[in-house]
Amino acid sequence: MSKVLKNNIQNTWKKKEFSFLKRLNTPAKIQDFLEKIPFNFEKNGIDTIKSPIRTFRENNAHCFEGALLGAYILSLHGFPSLLLHLKVTGGDMDHVIAPFKINGYWGALSKTNHAVLRYREPVYKNIRELVMSYFHEYFLDNGQKTLRQYSKVLNLNIFEKDWVTDSEDLWGIDEELDNIAHYDVLPKNLVSKKVSKKISLRKADRVEILASRIEQYKK
Repeated sequence: MSKVLKNNIQNTWKKKEFSFLKRLNTPAKIQDFLEKIPFNFEKNGIDTIKSPIRTFRENNAHCFEGALLGAYILSLHGFPSLLLHLKVTGGDMDHVIAPFKINGYWGALSKTNHAVLRYREPVYKNIRELVMSYFHEYFLDNGQKTLRQYSKVLNLNIFEKDWVTDSEDLWGIDEELDNIAHYDVLPKNLVSKKVSKKISLRKADRVEILASRIEQYKK
């Protein structure tokens, strides 16, 4: 991020706020902060994708909003602002994470309300390895594993600086993340060409399903 852009953004934050964000100078500290933000359940059925400054001030976030805020804080400490989309099937919910790279290895910030799909240490050689670390955690209540695709990494620097402080929801970023290239997770020989396209995968067992239902914040 250029010095000019940093200064422009800094001027939109209160000094106390910006000083706090600057102290979150490692991915682990940023993740710890994201964990303390209550989950955004989008009450009254109103979908949101809030900018980082809105998320910070309103003090709630779902996975997309947490990833945006995390990506922005990472950028204050020399990391690029990146997002990664995990795409699912079977009526499950997609997930968005903020990947980062340290010493050639990938990790990820992740905001979730459950015991799974959380933070990843920077120990993965490439993006596919990082994504596959989520595969066995991603399943429905019936145990069916649902992760099917992951996106190309999206660099948020392609957007105007307003994405950090916009008062409107960031549907443009959502659209871009959905439309960029995606890559299959499953080997082709696991997908039948027949009508149901049934996947030959073992379902998550009862203990895994029960563990996945643990929630950090209640509605």
